[in-house]
Amino acid sequence: MKRRIRRFSVLQTSWVAAVILFCVMLIIMIPLGLVFSAIGKSGLMPGHFPGFGVAFFFIIPFVYGIMGFIMTAISCLVYNLIAGWTGGIELEFEEFSAKSSDPVL
Repeated sequence: MKRRIRRFSVLQTSWVAAVILFCVMLIIMIPLGLVFSAIGKSGLMPGHFPGFGVAFFFIIPFVYGIMGFIMTAISCLVYNLIAGWTGGIELEFEEFSAKSSDPVL
């Protein structure tokens, strides 16, 4: 069974991408924020102020989320334009019955 993606909802897709990127960066920034805070407090980096790690930890996830929203919105608009000309991306699906031993993704 074939299905075609004719268009993406720009705002909905952008919000989803922004939240995903924000969450991923939060997970990544926890250890990085701790490392940068420790480096700043240890004096290993001359001229480095101790609050850098904490500020970095809080700002970067928001920056990634905002940039992810903007870039996804632009990508959706471009896709929707091109899909209008070409018909969109075709996906092929198959029917199957899930068994209890099948892994759930």
